[in-house]
Amino acid sequence: MAIALSERYALSEDGRPDVIIPVPLHVSRLRDRGYNQALELARPIANRLNIPIDYQSCVRIRETAAQADLPAKLRRSNVKGAFQIHKLDAEYVAIIDDVMTTGYTVAELSRQARNAGVKKIDIWTCARASLVRR
Repeated sequence: MAIALSERYALSEDGRPDVIIPVPLHVSRLRDRGYNQALELARPIANRLNIPIDYQSCVRIRETAAQADLPAKLRRSNVKGAFQIHKLDAEYVAIIDDVMTTGYTVAELSRQARNAGVKKIDIWTCARASLVRR
């Protein structure tokens, strides 16, 4: 998946981001899972496109419920205020996540990046899930 994603962005005419930011996990979820899937996707993409990964400037400061376990109407409030950015030195970033459903996670992270001075933000994701109404 990462190779296909890197091929897509290697052909982009929009220029290259200064850094790739994988959506961070809260430390407790990272400890339980043992890896961050967004970081694992970012590594081969960054290597292939020669773009650095910044996985330290952005942290998830609040433990949140898994977005996949929540109905769409609760997902926005679930991630509100969940991220904090420290010393991000970039004007153009690509935020990478494995799956985007409602987009609230990357929207909240983008909001924090804008507050930190980022001028341009791309969202790179492997899958775009559609919401199923029940």
